[in-house]
Amino acid sequence: MTSLLEDVVRESLKTVIDPEIGINIVDLGLIYDIEVSQENVNVNMTLTSPACPIGPVIQAQVNQAIKKLPWVKEINVKLVWSPRWDPKAMASEEAKMELGIY
Repeated sequence: MTSLLEDVVRESLKTVIDPEIGINIVDLGLIYDIEVSQENVNVNMTLTSPACPIGPVIQAQVNQAIKKLPWVKEINVKLVWSPRWDPKAMASEEAKMELGIY
């Protein structure tokens, strides 16, 4: 059951678009981990750069996307920097094509 709920959260997070790149944060590989326990959602994520000027905006959008799920009561979004984001290894094939990474 948890795996299904994690998939629901992941799909919801696909609505969050990195405004600088124009690709959703899931396909970019910025979501490292989603953990669902009962009505709580914990997300470990990163940004394209530790100095990303729109980091707070993306975090707020992540919270808003998860908050739309009617069963969620508590949300914890944690920014992590390890491993460092690498689009060549972490982005989806679709995102790599859009970014011109082959």
